[in-house]
Amino acid sequence: MRTRVGYAGGTTPDPTYHRLGDHTEFLQVDYDPARISYEDLLALFWTAHDPRSAHFSTQYKTAVYVHDEEQAEAARASRARLAETLGAEVRTEILPAKTFYLAEDYHQKYRLQADRVIGGEFRQCYPDTKEFVDSTAAARANGFVAGHGTPADLEDATAQGRRRARRAGLPEAMSIPEVPGR
Repeated sequence: MRTRVGYAGGTTPDPTYHRLGDHTEFLQVDYDPARISYEDLLALFWTAHDPRSAHFSTQYKTAVYVHDEEQAEAARASRARLAETLGAEVRTEILPAKTFYLAEDYHQKYRLQADRVIGGEFRQCYPDTKEFVDSTAAARANGFVAGHGTPADLEDATAQGRRRARRAGLPEAMSIPEVPGR
């Protein structure tokens, strides 16, 4: 699975954080449906925010952007089940996907970049920004640093980073210190 942040849903060409126009900040998830289903991703999405809240701005609205009718039907059914479970209106919108604009580099893997130890090690393994942004290992480490996942997830991500560094002929990095609770 790969995650990248950016902007979507609007009409402003080439938005940036400081010139967002009518776009929404957006998390793009590329996934392997053989490993995780779209329905499972939706279930995770509903737990990551309060879907009953009305958005206070277009920039921060919650929405599921769908790529085809099959995804739209699954998202509507999932939203309806959630509304029934909550006994409340679910205000998260389901909208057709439009052009996705990748956010600036400093927004990508934000929590990981802010971590001087783990983030620094990953930047050594992925010195090319595009490879860092596209890295599944960096996405997993970013989640761990943000408080999600387990120490085993971090170990798996660092092993991926080490393998990538060796393949690229980079010096051995990833001297991640012991994580409490491991």
